[in-house]
Amino acid sequence: MSAQLTFRMADSRADADALVELFDGAARWMGKTGIDQWKSGDKSAEHFLLRMKEGEVWLAETGAGRIAGAYELWWDDVEAWGVQPPVAGYVHRLMVDREAASPGTGGVLLAHAERRISDVGRPLVRLDCVTSNPRLRTYYESAGYRVVGEFTGKARRDGLVYGVTLLEKEAVPG
Repeated sequence: MSAQLTFRMADSRADADALVELFDGAARWMGKTGIDQWKSGDKSAEHFLLRMKEGEVWLAETGAGRIAGAYELWWDDVEAWGVQPPVAGYVHRLMVDREAASPGTGGVLLAHAERRISDVGRPLVRLDCVTSNPRLRTYYESAGYRVVGEFTGKARRDGLVYGVTLLEKEAVPG
């Protein structure tokens, strides 16, 4: 089980800069382990500042105050899921610092997101993962998520179009 983490919403330029470092570190780890998904440099501080303004970005800190992980929480995701009634929260960019985080930190982040979504009265947690990343899909399925569809037209900033698997589960009350 993961060490005790404290959660807080990101709310500053310094947090956005820290999120860029966290994202880039996760992207480098993916590259080293053969996962072709995130690319270092793909997310700027402006990206995270916009996510803070339009949704929520949560940081998980260790007792020593080091960021062990983070995730974005969106209240809609029209690109991947289409127009939907307000019944879900959408988890994006679940990130873990492999040096600061204890094993199980990803699951602790997911559980926090599920409680947060339930706390605002939405019964479903939704997320997506790149279809070409079966390890991540298996991870989410082992956490109780079920596949509910595919979206084949997601586009990166560089114009590359790729597919994502859409997954959801019921939100867990806090």
